[in-house]
Amino acid sequence: MIIDTDAKNEADDQFAVVHALLSPSVDVRGVIAAHFGIRPGRGERGMPDSRAEIDLLLGHLGMRDTVRAENGAAFAMPDAHTPVPSAGADLIVAEAMRADGPLYAAFLGPLTDMASALLIEPRIAERDLVVVWIGGPGYDGLDPSPGRPEFNLANDVVAANVVFRSALTVWQIPRSVFTQTAVGYAELEDRVAPCGPLGRYLVDQLVEWNAAHADTVMEYRCLGDSPAVAVIINPTAGQYESRPAYGFTWDAEYDTRTAYRPIRVYRTIDARFMFEDLFAKLRRAARDGT
Repeated sequence: MIIDTDAKNEADDQFAVVHALLSPSVDVRGVIAAHFGIRPGRGERGMPDSRAEIDLLLGHLGMRDTVRAENGAAFAMPDAHTPVPSAGADLIVAEAMRADGPLYAAFLGPLTDMASALLIEPRIAERDLVVVWIGGPGYDGLDPSPGRPEFNLANDVVAANVVFRSALTVWQIPRSVFTQTAVGYAELEDRVAPCGPLGRYLVDQLVEWNAAHADTVMEYRCLGDSPAVAVIINPTAGQYESRPAYGFTWDAEYDTRTAYRPIRVYRTIDARFMFEDLFAKLRRAARDGT
């Protein structure tokens, strides 16, 4: 598995990264720092800030020397024919071309590094590679924020089009699904905060982010990136359907005039499985001194 994450964009990527790294059934071959260029005032710092957050999490887990971390693209693709070269894209190519698949590539932010890797080495589309993406608006009128661009898609519409028009195997978890993952502060304080310095950090940074950025007083947060890890651990951790991959318009909506190969689109997520598995692994890590 490879994780590509805009880890310092908000406060939920951290939970997903930790969940993957604590899961014995997952062999994490690397964590890639992604940009989040459309966040006001943060565009130039997006990827470096993500890398710093990845390094911090690996430090909490005692994995700085055992888990590879690489920088991804610092900005979105300029057009559909020009990759943004990076060590992260090179990692995707190298792992995809290995003979011991399948390789799951979880994208918790934009698809820049995946699209760039594909343009650099088109043969990876023929490999045993599954792209799991948290992104895109909901389908069939189920989007919880109609008319509002979905953030991960809007951060690189060009890259999303490259991936969705390709032959890559894609599992999409759209906004109508990843917003089904709300958890309250009270539960986080009860279940996560006692799990050593890492647990305390995860809760504190989430509460602090909400306090700084939310428009209203909140006592919950959607852990919207964690479904990518949950469905890799357990592909039936949600109901899904096969539907044509659409292209995307420049305003980050589906272009329903297009219809490419079938992809897997999740319609629900088993939040109980996702949360309980994460919380139990955090408790075990704290108990074992990880």
